[in-house]
Amino acid sequence: QINFVACQLFALLAAFWFRIYLGPSHASSAVRHAFATLFGIYFAVFCFGWYSIHLFVLVMMNYGIMNMASIPNVHRYSFVVAMGYLTLCHVSRIYIFHYGILTTDFSGPLMIITQKITTLACQLHDGIGRQAEELTAEQNRLAVKTRPSLLEYLSYLLNFMSIIAGPCSNYKDYIAFIEGRHVHMKLLEVNWKQKGYDRLPDPSPTGAVMYKLCITLVYLILFLTLTKNFPMAYIIDNEFLDKTPFLSRLGYLYVVTQAAKPKYYFAWTLADAVNNAAGYGFSGVDERGTFRWDLLSNLNIWNIETATSFKMYIENWNIQTAAWLKRVCYDRAPWYPTALTFILSALWHGIYPGYYFTFLTGILITLAARAIRNNCRHYFLSSVPLKIAYDVVTWAVTQLAVCYTVAPFVMLAVEPTIKFYK
Repeated sequence: QINFVACQLFALLAAFWFRIYLGPSHASSAVRHAFATLFGIYFAVFCFGWYSIHLFVLVMMNYGIMNMASIPNVHRYSFVVAMGYLTLCHVSRIYIFHYGILTTDFSGPLMIITQKITTLACQLHDGIGRQAEELTAEQNRLAVKTRPSLLEYLSYLLNFMSIIAGPCSNYKDYIAFIEGRHVHMKLLEVNWKQKGYDRLPDPSPTGAVMYKLCITLVYLILFLTLTKNFPMAYIIDNEFLDKTPFLSRLGYLYVVTQAAKPKYYFAWTLADAVNNAAGYGFSGVDERGTFRWDLLSNLNIWNIETATSFKMYIENWNIQTAAWLKRVCYDRAPWYPTALTFILSALWHGIYPGYYFTFLTGILITLAARAIRNNCRHYFLSSVPLKIAYDVVTWAVTQLAVCYTVAPFVMLAVEPTIKFYK
């Protein structure tokens, strides 16, 4: 964990240097690709030692698949090999090498690389193997028309900005960033002239980076204080269960779930800041004319904490992983897309039973929440007081449903999960 934080802080400094001294106007795309790749490989080796070989093996295996497999099947072969290798590593690190359940290990970067491999394979299949009219608007926009070179492929998968903590990004966005077209491309997408600019603006990420670093510091402090003092294990302590009234147990469940969040908020916000510091992550201009740097953001904390539906909650939590699940599974599943997407999410996370309790429960919660919303919500839209009452109740129910759903994810094993359910 110390190596992880040290690498991310060093990556932040390297990102500023990369943007200033190796910007598109100062260095060629090949130099930028090579620097990003070599630093990424160094960070992986520094953090994980010889275990980092798993990252490089998976990358090279799938580069071979991408170049040798037929286009109609490239996304299938890449998906099976990447997910299969990731699952084998999940099994080996737990049952063979006896990794501790709280260890920060090579599986995290391997999970991000698996997302990128399968994302690129699907987008390559869309770009070469399918007709434009067969694609959705988003698939058309992100489709990759030519196979990447080895340097481009390595840079996309192993760059220092995202190798440690992600997030997963789209290949076309990353290549546009390296080639210096990223900001211009996003401004064209939002029609920047209509936003009141008379010439092409040159937005700086410094303000966004400083803001995200402040958030990171806050959640680091909360992690060091709140998380340690409110362990999830206490909710299944025998004395706590025997002496605490049911409603108090529910209240404490909410508290310990909140206490488990700061480490995710810290890691994801810092990763977002690293990419922004390098000049990557610009997403356009909002309705007020403010530059947005949230293309790679993995969470929206305000929307998470005020969510009034299960859908709203999961759409704002681990956003890039949710986008990956949608692009490689939900949009392509021939049947039961919701169930298959939750099952893939569980498999991607690992093999601990708690993950499967969580994501299988998530299927039921999602279907129930959808049914309640479709059948009941319209009765409460006739007046402002009714709408406020509906939002308050659905906020409380959503937060408790999330607590109930994610508790096994934190506890991991079968016995504490069953005890929690009882």
